[in-house]
Amino acid sequence: MVTSFRVLLAAPARKRAWYELGYALVSLPIAAVGLIYLLVMLLTAATAATFVGVPMLAVSVLGARALGAVDRGLARALLGVEVPAPPPFRPRPGLIGWLGSALGDGAGWRAAAYRLGKPPVAVLASGTAAGLWGSGLVLLSCPIWWRIPALAHLPVDTWPRALLAGTSGAVLLLLAPWTVRAALLPDRLLVRALLGPTRASARIHELETARAQAVDDSATALRRIERDLHDGTQARLVALAMSLSMLKDELAETGRDDRLDQARVLVDLAHRNAREALVELRDLVRGIHPAVLDKGLEAALATLAATSSLPVDLRVDLPRRPSAAVETIAYFCTAELLANAARHSGARQAGIELRARNRLLRLRVRDDGAGGAAMGLGTGLRGLADRVRVVDGTLKISSPPGGPTVVTVELPLHT
Repeated sequence: MVTSFRVLLAAPARKRAWYELGYALVSLPIAAVGLIYLLVMLLTAATAATFVGVPMLAVSVLGARALGAVDRGLARALLGVEVPAPPPFRPRPGLIGWLGSALGDGAGWRAAAYRLGKPPVAVLASGTAAGLWGSGLVLLSCPIWWRIPALAHLPVDTWPRALLAGTSGAVLLLLAPWTVRAALLPDRLLVRALLGPTRASARIHELETARAQAVDDSATALRRIERDLHDGTQARLVALAMSLSMLKDELAETGRDDRLDQARVLVDLAHRNAREALVELRDLVRGIHPAVLDKGLEAALATLAATSSLPVDLRVDLPRRPSAAVETIAYFCTAELLANAARHSGARQAGIELRARNRLLRLRVRDDGAGGAAMGLGTGLRGLADRVRVVDGTLKISSPPGGPTVVTVELPLHT
């Protein structure tokens, strides 16, 4: 009981009460600005049938998303309402893709709905805050000013009435923080409901984050395995092959005894098996994580172009380095497509184009071969498509009979 009374007496002096009062007072002008913005948005939507109206409406939706971020920050700073930001706006490439992404941005439309619901809850909060705090302060100070001649027409004309008014003001000030907090409850609910992510989008973001982490972890694990194989097993096999080679040389200097001849045969067989195992291990290491990727994707593609049996025109525009998993996928796609062009298409030359734009990595491999490549004709292209889909990438093939064949791979810059 004593503790509750102390909390009641201390409430008007707490920072939380002043923060909530400040939020309540600024809510009304913010709601007015938001309502004006919403009206402009609706007028823009009325002209959406025109060529200019569609881009304006798209910009308005994104503007509502930006205003929602401001509202979310204000609620966090003054009300302590922690609402996660919705997923970032990720436009599809091209002007049409950008317009479609903006017009279909759920977070933007929900922020616009918040603008519609804000005025009534702002009027409730602002009216409650101004009425209680203002009346409380006026009544509390009544014993100071009640005898001013200019205020003689007021009903407070005696000391008892002035003291009663002051007491009433004190009670109002004690109750004001709790009442304002209750009046702000609809605003809190509105912020949580419309300015944060939906359950579905939050779950999708959680799954995307988990998948990206899994992809990065697997890429790291593969690089560790590659280093272990290269520095450990492969090095030991090299040493074994060298020892067997030296042993063969030593045996060649001995006599012609039948047992020595049999030993030479066995050593020769072991030497050949060691060399074959070493070749297979090197191929395995390159298949796990090509060491040339440590220098970056541009250097790795330059190596592929230089070692290809076809003349390759390489063009790279890569301002920043993609994540390791994306680099690996792009490298193996390029290697497989160049190998297909050299083996199956009868091409005389090939080209590689790599560009990074708007958080998207676009790889294009072309050749002037006979064409006719399709996704269902073999496992190679299907395997590449499956590899690309792991990071939400796409693979498109254009290969009419007679050629040319152009394969376009689009990947996110970062998983």
